Amino acid sequence: MGNYDNFSTMRIGLAQIAPHLGDVAKNFALHLQYIKKAKKKAVDLLIFPELSLTGYTLKDLVEEVAISPEKNPYFGQLQAASRELSLVFGFVEEKERGLFYNSAAFLSGGKILHIHRKVFLPTHGMFEEGKFFASGKTFQTFSSPYGKTGMLICRDFLHYGASYLLFAGGSEIIIVISAAPGRGISSGEAYETSRMWELMGEAISRFSNAFLFFCNRVGFEDGKSFAGGSFIYNPLGELVAQAAYLDKDFLIQEIDLDDIRQARKKWPYKRDDRPEIILESLNKIVSSYED
Repeated sequence: MGNYDNFSTMRIGLAQIAPHLGDVAKNFALHLQYIKKAKKKAVDLLIFPELSLTGYTLKDLVEEVAISPEKNPYFGQLQAASRELSLVFGFVEEKERGLFYNSAAFLSGGKILHIHRKVFLPTHGMFEEGKFFASGKTFQTFSSPYGKTGMLICRDFLHYGASYLLFAGGSEIIIVISAAPGRGISSGEAYETSRMWELMGEAISRFSNAFLFFCNRVGFEDGKSFAGGSFIYNPLGELVAQAAYLDKDFLIQEIDLDDIRQARKKWPYKRDDRPEIILESLNKIVSSYED
């Protein structure tokens, strides 16, 4: 894969799957199935949900399913597969002995281009991530074959400051992988909470003038129903494709990367950004905190 300027259009695949809880071998096989399908459809970038290699409600299984990217054979085979198409997937990473992260990998050209470690770990109500995972420390834009790219994991996306950091870093593509349960009754086929994610997708894509890819999972675990409804928004904040709610789906969409240029000509939010003012103001706010 060459420089992103070689791409005017690209095909995105969102694999809205139901992972097998705690069974890395089965989930790896499921990933290979979708990679095979994606190759047949000439997909350039295939995205899986949060913790797609392990399932979500792991609790004490975290240590058992954790992998080190440099040593794990499943990871190595996915890395080899990325020579033919770029991959994003979720896994439990053992970065140091006994230190586990809820992580997302971006693989392309047979290489690890970036690993994002989830920063905001929900630990209240039905969520227990902070009991088992360490928190990531940064939001970082990196170079991919398709332009400057940033990644978020589920709750990261609901902290709009995280998306701003990717915007300030120049991200043209923002990838969100999620294991978002559905809550609340909606008048339609979706859960009430599905609209929350869609509103964030619309707002962040529009005001970042970036493509927004959101891949959520489906299925049931530990009494939780995962909502699906994966989507793609263009840099003008317009919904261009959406997967089914609640059911497994494989969403494939062709996009035109030149839409980023056109959106930024129309709405020059990036040109007018002043991150140094944001930083100075934040420093003042933090320094005024009381113990």
